Amino acid sequence: MRQKHKMMMKARRRNIALLVAYDGTIYHGFQRQTPPIVAVQNILEEKLALLFGEPIELAAAGRTDAGVHARGQVVNFFTDGTIPIERIVRAAEGLLPSDIVVRQAFEADPDFSALHSAKTKTYTYRILQGTAGDPFRGRYAWYIRRSLRVKPMATALLHVLGKHDFSSFRAAGGAPMTPARTMETATVNVEGDTILFRFCANGFLYHMVRNLIGTLVDVGLGIKTPDEFAEIMAARSRSLASPTAPAHGLCLERVEYPISCGINDAFDHQRLKS
Repeated sequence: MRQKHKMMMKARRRNIALLVAYDGTIYHGFQRQTPPIVAVQNILEEKLALLFGEPIELAAAGRTDAGVHARGQVVNFFTDGTIPIERIVRAAEGLLPSDIVVRQAFEADPDFSALHSAKTKTYTYRILQGTAGDPFRGRYAWYIRRSLRVKPMATALLHVLGKHDFSSFRAAGGAPMTPARTMETATVNVEGDTILFRFCANGFLYHMVRNLIGTLVDVGLGIKTPDEFAEIMAARSRSLASPTAPAHGLCLERVEYPISCGINDAFDHQRLKS
């Protein structure tokens, strides 16, 4: 968006923040696309424009890729629309398809930006194990028949904690930005026949989580060791890491903001359980 257009949008009286969940299976990611390609943003902006009676342009905390899901995506937009904040969730439900849901709405300060105000983002990745797949969960987890050893993967994850250069896990084609990120949480747990990874950082590079998962799976299969994982990370070369994990196992779970924004308290009780 051009600067002049940004200023025009910000001149509107209200800044609305929404907590949004969606099944990304049939969408070409979150970011707006040129029709006939359809992204989540296309649908949200179209339906919100009907609701508010004027064109809507969203800013989002994370531009999830094609096939990636979200439980805790946060978006904001400026509007002169007069619909009361407490009616937005129910009204949006009547307009949106069943795979996109507005969970909560909040009147944000004029300076709040879903993207630029974010402190941390949390993603999960699910791997389903067993002798056969599950048609009810297969859209939301990577099915791997072979057994993965969790302990070596947990050991490898220790190497990503803190501030590091994540160039080895960065895909080509993303927006130009520093490859340094601070990873606050990186865990792996077993929940029945599901292996659940959780990552919380101040930001993520293009395909970063999926590239981490692809390499961690090779550690779990014994193809690579935790020490080799550390060497790959230190080398800052994508060519040494493993292939990218499938998109459908990834989910944007949560976005945290400074306390002063008031967003965390407003949205916490409405978040979907992981």
